[in-house]
Formats: sequence, structure tokens, C-alpha cells
Amino acid sequence: MDDKLSAILIVVPVRNEEELLGACLLRLRKAMDRLNRARPELELRLTVVLDQCRDSSPALAASFAANDPRLSVLSVGCGVVGATRAAGIDFALESLAADTPARHSRERIWIACTDADTRVPVHWLTRAVKLAESGSDAIAGTVEPDSSDIDQAFFALWSRDHDRGEGHGHIHGANLGFRASAYCAVGGFDPVPVAEDVLLVEKLRKNGARVTATGKIHAITSGRMQGRVGSGFAGYLRNLAQRHVGHAGEHGS
Repeated sequence: MDDKLSAILIVVPVRNEEELLGACLLRLRKAMDRLNRARPELELRLTVVLDQCRDSSPALAASFAANDPRLSVLSVGCGVVGATRAAGIDFALESLAADTPARHSRERIWIACTDADTRVPVHWLTRAVKLAESGSDAIAGTVEPDSSDIDQAFFALWSRDHDRGEGHGHIHGANLGFRASAYCAVGGFDPVPVAEDVLLVEKLRKNGARVTATGKIHAITSGRMQGRVGSGFAGYLRNLAQRHVGHAGEHGS
């Protein structure tokens, strides 16, 4: 199979993220600009998926879209992140097909996922494209909680607990990419409130997709303990914090 890409579609689900969305979009724009300079022939689009937002996230997304034709805004009422991600990907694929019929096969379209509370590095897309064109059907990057959101002792515990090496075992929807053909072949994201990223990668692997887990594509995400869903990454941090408190109590007793 020819692994050469022709289009990159970025999809970001949003639920009441007015405080963090701006930083997310600024970082994404920088990553897009770098890829545009390196590979100007690639079609590059960003879809912001607003899911039942009750804050100023829609206005913020609209202001970014007004100044960048690569960005589109989609409003949905899914209520669960798996369905929200899937709706954004469906919209992005359909829009690309409508605007450039027959130009892009799904084998040559790369879908890049992150979250509205996450800041990606400027090389986020250029490194992903390099790995994809070297044979990867999916890429699982790494994340870490924003150290300004948590105390240093807890951040040290996170760092000890979290492998950032090549071949790591982590899956984060905030730093995940895959070939559109591989995604469609397994039915996409399941409409679930949590673990939609893990379920997708499990399906990809079972279907024979070439999944690369790398620490060379690393992002910073919110360190809050109360997320927009009942569990997910914030729930993981909450459980880790409870372990940290228990461990400290044992040593202090």
C-alpha cells in the first residue's frame, strides 16, 4: 500500500472549555502552519465540534474560524465524547469529499485527534505525517498533566507512573491519530462516554492495523481532577491522587 498522505483532518471535541480552548486552538494553528510550510501540497483542515456548550466556547471557536479558512465549527447534541468525535470525523470526511471529489482516497487521509483542554507541540503534525508515511496506520502519542494545575509531589508521582518511551502502553484521545481507511474499516469511535480511544485502538489492532506508540509526540493536557465526563483522564488523575494521599499517610503514621 502507498502510505503517502494527501490530507490531514484534525478533530477537537468541545464541552464548555472557554478557559482552555483558546490556547488549544493557538497551538493547533502553529502546528498546522509548520506542516503547511513543510508540505504545502497537503490539504489541511481543523473541525471544532461543539457538544452542548453553555459557555462562550462557540463564540471563541467562531472567532478563530472567521480568521482561518482551514477551520470549521460543527455543533452537535451527542452528550458523549465517543459520539462527538465520530460526528466530527464524519463531518470532516464528508466535507473533504464534497469539496475535492475523487482527489483523496481514505488510505491517504490522516485523522488527528486531540482535546480542547490540551496543548499540542508545534511538531505535532509534521512528526505524525513522517510516522504515517513510514508505515503507521495509527499513532498513540503521550500526554502529561499541566504541572501548574497540580503540586510537584503529585507530578513526580505521575512521572514515575507514566512511561513515555517508545512502545509505551498508553492510549489518549487527546493525542491520537489514524488513517481514515483503518478507522472506517472498524466502524470508528463507539458512542460511549469514556474509553472510546482505548476501544478504538483495540479494534484497530484486532483488524491488523499497524499501531505505533511513541513518546516523540507529546502533549500537555489539563491537570484538573473534575473533567467534563464522569471518568476519563480527570478520573484517572483523581484515582492517582487518592493513591498518593494514601501512600503519604502510610509513611506518616
